[in-house]
Amino acid sequence: MTKQRPDQNEHQWEGFKEVDRAITENRLTSYSWKKAWADRWARAVILAAAFILIGFVVFVIVQDVIL
Repeated sequence: MTKQRPDQNEHQWEGFKEVDRAITENRLTSYSWKKAWADRWARAVILAAAFILIGFVVFVIVQDVIL
């Protein structure tokens, strides 16, 4: 038997049901990454940042370790 808050039925925000469920299930980080990956521009920024970071790591390894 679950108890509901008295004000729970009063405020049914249609646009925030998915966000509220993600918060209550402690999945907010996963939800944020999935939403960012679904967006075309956010995905491009994530991939660009990853390539720049990988390129920098490769550059440092080549400059300091190999040469």
